[in-house]
Amino acid sequence: MDRSASIFGNPIPAGIQQKAEGQKKAYIKKFGDDSQKDLILLSREVPSLDPLGIQQLMVQEVGTKIEWEWQKVDLPSDPKALVVGNIRMGFGHYRISVAIASAARAMGRNPYWFDLHSFKNTTGGKIIAHLNSLYSLGSRLSQKYALFNSLYWEPLNSEGFRKLTYNAADQKTAELMATPCKLLPKNIPYVATHVWPAQAAIHSGMERVVNVIPDNWPMALHLSEGAIHCVQSPSAWFGYKTLRGMAGKTIPRFMDKGSLVYTGHYIDHELVANLEQDTAARMNRLTTLKPLRVLLSVGGAGAQRELYARLIRTLLPLEKRGKVAILINVGDHQSVLEGLLADIPELVKARMHINNWNETKAVAEEAIGGTMSGIHIFMHSDIFQAVYTTNLLMRASDLLVTKPSELAFYPVPKLLVRRVGGHEAWGAIRSAELGDGTFECADPKEAEAMLRFLMEDSEGLSLMNSCILSANKAGLYSGAYRAVELALQGGMK
Repeated sequence: MDRSASIFGNPIPAGIQQKAEGQKKAYIKKFGDDSQKDLILLSREVPSLDPLGIQQLMVQEVGTKIEWEWQKVDLPSDPKALVVGNIRMGFGHYRISVAIASAARAMGRNPYWFDLHSFKNTTGGKIIAHLNSLYSLGSRLSQKYALFNSLYWEPLNSEGFRKLTYNAADQKTAELMATPCKLLPKNIPYVATHVWPAQAAIHSGMERVVNVIPDNWPMALHLSEGAIHCVQSPSAWFGYKTLRGMAGKTIPRFMDKGSLVYTGHYIDHELVANLEQDTAARMNRLTTLKPLRVLLSVGGAGAQRELYARLIRTLLPLEKRGKVAILINVGDHQSVLEGLLADIPELVKARMHINNWNETKAVAEEAIGGTMSGIHIFMHSDIFQAVYTTNLLMRASDLLVTKPSELAFYPVPKLLVRRVGGHEAWGAIRSAELGDGTFECADPKEAEAMLRFLMEDSEGLSLMNSCILSANKAGLYSGAYRAVELALQGGMK
């Protein structure tokens, strides 16, 4: 079936199909065609995520040397196996994958991490690396050059990716990513946290594919016909169901019945299970005037360093007075760390947690049950540690400062700063409407003013914590469990 010819019954013009086929041929010419290669499936443990029981999968050509930590794996022999298909494109898709794996583990399943981007010896891995480098470059340029952002990056991320014609081109490219998926059992439960792993799985003939859509702004980019699609909000459900705006001024044929499910937010089991006690601890710190913990998670491929530097300077006087503790996670961005240290001389006194995972875990654990003060900076070259540091610190934080991407949906009070791409705007709208975060503070001066207000007046954080408890009672943070359930139930009928 040619999935670039028709999308949910909406025919794609012949010219677009020809262009998509031409793009596929160009990628084959540049990156090769691995469809006839003899590959094997390997696995290894991920010590950084040991509590989640994740096994990382890798594909390797037969006859090449296997590194000592990798072992051949027989997935059909594991009746509790669930595969999490993903790619690294920023931190967002990895973080959602962690949430899915965490929920799966809590539900008695064995999660297997299947990152198409990491398969460097495959055609799909090479294509994804190429496209990811372009996306990262665009993210950085969008934060540096306002004209580039307004004339190109914002329109591309909000309207360009929205069209069914864009999905048609992506579907053809995803055919080149399907080879690794053919190594998986066709009936294994499979949850994808990016559309390319979902499309690749469908092209390979897999039968129990769940496509976890990250964004709240409906875009055809995220469609993988043949999979069950999950969304985090009712507004996203209606937008995707009707394929709103995806066919220009034409009203398209809607998505098929049963192909789209509103699940709620994709959140780690550890955060949901401890939500009430963590929220109670936040409220206690507010009422007893203990130092508030502000967690700054630097995202956008490190593109927002200058903005975060301004916000850190805003917090420094409060930290000196013992009013706040400052936690900064730069992920695996060494250049961001070096830039912040150069921009803000006062950070010389910070406690540095650099590539010391045991120390990072100890700091996070101690903060949950104890007090915290000073400035702490975290940086880990290991991608799993870089992502999961924020997850660990969230439980003990009173305010998370982040762009409105995947973190906008997490159950912690949030200051949402300027987005990186127009598609992120509706994540901020969702958070602001639920009351567990601010609206998007796109102007740096507005973000500084909001940060000062939240630190000096307890009303704002008290309201956010109250809204988090209400949303949790309504089950709005249980989306990861529901996505896993859909895969276990057998996918599309």
